[in-house]
Amino acid sequence: MKDILSCNLWLYKVFPFLRWWPMVNKQTSRSDLVAGLTGAIIVLPQGVAFATIAGLPPEYGLYAAMVPTIIGAMFGSSWHLVSGPTTAISIVIFSAISPLAEPGSAHFIGLVLTLTFLTGVFQLIMGLARMGVLVNFISHTVVIGFTAGASVLIAASQIKNFFGINIPRGAHFYEIIHQLVLQVGNINPYVTSVAVVTLVSGILVKKFFPKIPYMIASMLIGSLFALVLDRLFGNDTTLIRTVGALPAQLPPFSLPDLSLATIKKLAPSALAVTMLALTEAVSIARSVAVRSEQRIDGNQEFIGQGLSNVFGSFFSAYASSGSFNRSGLNYAAGARTPLAAVYSALFLIAILLLVAPLAAYLPIPAMAAILFLVAWGLIDFHHIHSILHTSRAETAVLFTTLLSTLFVELEFAIYVGVMLSLMLYLARTSQPAIIPVVPAGEEGSYHFEDARGHVECPQFRMVRINGSIFFGAVDHVQSGLQQIDEINPQQKTVLIVGSGINFVDVAGGEMLAQEARRRKKIGGGLYFYRLKESVHKFLRHGKYLQKMDEGGFFPAKSNVILAVYNTLDPEICRNCNARIFKECKTNLPGGEPR
Repeated sequence: MKDILSCNLWLYKVFPFLRWWPMVNKQTSRSDLVAGLTGAIIVLPQGVAFATIAGLPPEYGLYAAMVPTIIGAMFGSSWHLVSGPTTAISIVIFSAISPLAEPGSAHFIGLVLTLTFLTGVFQLIMGLARMGVLVNFISHTVVIGFTAGASVLIAASQIKNFFGINIPRGAHFYEIIHQLVLQVGNINPYVTSVAVVTLVSGILVKKFFPKIPYMIASMLIGSLFALVLDRLFGNDTTLIRTVGALPAQLPPFSLPDLSLATIKKLAPSALAVTMLALTEAVSIARSVAVRSEQRIDGNQEFIGQGLSNVFGSFFSAYASSGSFNRSGLNYAAGARTPLAAVYSALFLIAILLLVAPLAAYLPIPAMAAILFLVAWGLIDFHHIHSILHTSRAETAVLFTTLLSTLFVELEFAIYVGVMLSLMLYLARTSQPAIIPVVPAGEEGSYHFEDARGHVECPQFRMVRINGSIFFGAVDHVQSGLQQIDEINPQQKTVLIVGSGINFVDVAGGEMLAQEARRRKKIGGGLYFYRLKESVHKFLRHGKYLQKMDEGGFFPAKSNVILAVYNTLDPEICRNCNARIFKECKTNLPGGEPR
């Protein structure tokens, strides 16, 4: 039985699609086919645009949405992530390769394919080295903010197509809004009417006819409406642009230039594309997983992305990653398994081979309206509302990530959000709570309770530390312990209830040893109760117990109060009226009867 389980685990690692394959049935296949067809139609204008941004012939953007999409879906961990060309990677590729070759030339294409191969190799190495743990530093709030910002960018990028105005390609968000305001008088009413009809029909179909694929339905309605406008007024008047003619051929086989000189030249750029592509892919996968409630395996996602780029480089595909537009649309269109992404690639191939001329009738404004619907659906209003009403710190992370996405760079926004999340986390963990406690009142209890509302011993302070004592928290904990006898010089003895201390590092061990020596010097002591075994083991192996007196450590359910009580000053106890310990009521420290 154990051997069978081990064999299954090995098969799941090598062939991850075996995990979700049992989910495939007639119902899921129908949903996946609809989502795949929708994605294939949407990627037509996007692929052409992205390839142009990257300095490549238009068809290369479509090639990047074929083989990489299939491999990424079969070997990744996300059920909804769709790999393919993206804006950010297209920009980086153009800036990295254009100084080395003429954009669009055969040499340029060869270098891009080599860069793609190297990117895939780097991603694969990181996945096999199990570096997917890096994605754990992308917090849920960062993902929500990044998703909201990217959704706004998706809509903003389509404003020119929605209203039929001229906005330079690659313009920043604020420039797009500025241009929209300046060109309000230039809005094309024919183009805008097609976009509005598509948008409204999509909303109505989704609301009143939920069983009908609203994206395809609205796209057909928008296309027919555009056709009617062109027939009535002529395209010279309406100026409604369409996708245009596409090459009817499969992606040709290609061979990257793997010479040592080329690899040396492109390796730094490939590493930059690697980090950007992985950040995009995993962030998008996690953002969609928030909705689908699926667990994402970062290591497997790294491997899937790596294989998709390695294989893609041999089939004329340039570097791909998770596509925000297509992944969001894939989920919104009802995809149930990764087969939806596979179907989208197959449908795209079929469209190119069989009905490429018909793509010329798909109006760009209708595409823009569909992406408006996708962008709206990606914004997680429920969780944003929850964050706004629960945590100021998380709200700051949310809006910093969102605004960075809009006004800086898409990939940089994630880094900003991660850094801010880590800073807030370190700020919280560097100040572990130091809570005064007293023994619980129940008879025979070994527990402690909050000291608020209770009388405390004038020469023996008990505190519970909730948090780890590491280099970042040492100063806070040391200050808290020293303030005890600074405020009340008689409280020379301190007991630390350590059940809430998860770990202690070298700096923490040195500080505790120093504090124990200081308290012994002033006539008191430092004692510990209920330390975790791992913490006690660390202090023992680090020789800190010898510096602190090993007898000062008490396990759970031991009578620590009696042991420490006998070390107190009997003269202070003689005139004390607090008497919070049961020992106080019968004997003074040392055994003298009261």
